[in-house]
Amino acid sequence: MAGDVMYIDFADGIKRVMNNTKLYVRLLTVFKNDTNLDALDAALAAGDMEKARDAIHTLKGVAANLSLTELYKQSLELEIQIKAGAADPAQTEMVKTVFAVTMQEIDKVISENG
Repeated sequence: MAGDVMYIDFADGIKRVMNNTKLYVRLLTVFKNDTNLDALDAALAAGDMEKARDAIHTLKGVAANLSLTELYKQSLELEIQIKAGAADPAQTEMVKTVFAVTMQEIDKVISENG
């Protein structure tokens, strides 16, 4: 991954919760238990594109609301593919990779601000 990739736009995230750092950190902590990626995996494995679309749409929306910039971008791309009827396995792996890195970045934000 490029060093200039923004995983969390902390300033935007704080702004979205009216500058309440504690609330933002709490929301990031809750997000750490998000199961939409698992649901996406299961749906794609089962060939259930409707459930896959729901899972990626929810993940994309939460990422947008929490200013998880790169996860939002990659989830949006995968959602477009799923809506078109076929998810590129490389894009699915990209979402998983970005999700994992985002979780590491969330841990840093929580430790620095929690």
